[in-house]
Amino acid sequence: MEKYILTLDQGTTSSRAILFNHQGEIVSLAQKEFTQIYPEPGWVEHDPMEIWSTQASVITEAVLQKGIDRQALAAIGITNQRETTVIWDRNTGQPIYNAIVWQDRRTSAICDQLKKEGKAAVIQEKTGLIIDAYFSGTKIQWILDHVAGARQRAENGELAFGTVDSWLIWNLTSGQLHITDVTNASRTMLYNIHTLNWDEELLELLQIPAALLPEVRSSSEVYGRTSGNLLGTQVPIAGIAGDQQSALFGHMCNQPGMVKNTYGTGCFMLMNIGNKPRISKNNLITTIAWKIGDQVQYALEGSIFIAGAVVQWLRDELKMIDTASEIETLATTVADSGGVYMVPAFAGLGAPHWNQDARGSIFGITRGTSKNHFCRAALESIAYQTMDVLTAMQNDAGLTINQLRVDGGATANNLLLQFQADILNTEVLRPHITEITAIGAAYLAGLAVGFWENIQAIEKQWQVNRNFTPTGNDMTQKIKGWQRAVKAVEAWTNLDQASN
Repeated sequence: MEKYILTLDQGTTSSRAILFNHQGEIVSLAQKEFTQIYPEPGWVEHDPMEIWSTQASVITEAVLQKGIDRQALAAIGITNQRETTVIWDRNTGQPIYNAIVWQDRRTSAICDQLKKEGKAAVIQEKTGLIIDAYFSGTKIQWILDHVAGARQRAENGELAFGTVDSWLIWNLTSGQLHITDVTNASRTMLYNIHTLNWDEELLELLQIPAALLPEVRSSSEVYGRTSGNLLGTQVPIAGIAGDQQSALFGHMCNQPGMVKNTYGTGCFMLMNIGNKPRISKNNLITTIAWKIGDQVQYALEGSIFIAGAVVQWLRDELKMIDTASEIETLATTVADSGGVYMVPAFAGLGAPHWNQDARGSIFGITRGTSKNHFCRAALESIAYQTMDVLTAMQNDAGLTINQLRVDGGATANNLLLQFQADILNTEVLRPHITEITAIGAAYLAGLAVGFWENIQAIEKQWQVNRNFTPTGNDMTQKIKGWQRAVKAVEAWTNLDQASN
């Protein structure tokens, strides 16, 4: 009987289930979007029960699509939107509040207070992270402080916290497993990436009871089995990684200095830095890339909050386009952006600026500016933000990056990738495998159960679909224009803060 790995890819806007065969090919794929909840400006929530119901339904759909025998499922790998925070009742399995999404900015004031108290250095040294509302720690604190009785229940051990991987595994195992892996733990602002433990000093600082937290495991091992309620059989759960670390592994960036960039809702660039953490001097994050056996790999990461989401904004809010793919068609009708720069800081500016109060702005509009120029400027904004992160990464690493491996929905856009190669003056490689994030989790699960013998066997599956090489055009003025636009956004933010 041919065996398969089932990946659960739980993202920011949809839940997906993908079956991979031994050749790393997609056998079936099912996807279902779920509701985005915006209770107040800057707040973003999901219904955890809807996350679970959509994930459960696509699991069934993916397996039924091809009529695959459930016994043919060798293992399940899980990859997930990171930092998104769920707290639920251990007895009933019911969430006590909606999931607070990684994009949510409601805890900015808590973060500002921590900075004022001089906690930035200790938090960065222990966790590799920069104090920001992006991470889970302050989200947990907010829920405990704003849901009646939650803090006392947490201290009594009645509640469980998890990132989305933990929430899925709890439900897959009918409450038998409350675990996460090192990659997701390293995104909470509570986990010490040196000692590989929840950090007591940080828990005390953020007033978070240890009884709330999941057990932290490696990224590739058999954690347990599904309860059988969903698939009618007990399938090993054997791989977990946050989506960006999973993509790094899927790209086979397993040597120090290798870099990937994922173009999704946000944009995330990671560089493998080997088996020792290196704290960034250029406002990047140090994170755990994965842990296999006793070996931990670390990565530098630059997080851009709004990438593909700027295309969704043009489609859904401004109604400039009907479909996301239409943006390339319109953008190619103009030679350039016509001097228009879009800084899509809808959720603040991420790396390397880390200005959580910044807001989106558009500069350089003239009477001749058309929606085609807007489309072009939106695409270029994704490439410019990536350039800022790559520059910081090169400075931290002390080396020039000559190759960028890319994935994510926006990489279908050839105009974007060519502009990216030109603005970076770096080779951009798009692989044949389109589902890099999902296959990374499949590889981690498959290694744990012997589905693939070793990493060397997997490396052969990574093949280039298209290589975008720099055209050699002088991009100096364009880069200066972008830098002016970012400075203007920060100046606007500073003025706003001063007036308050």
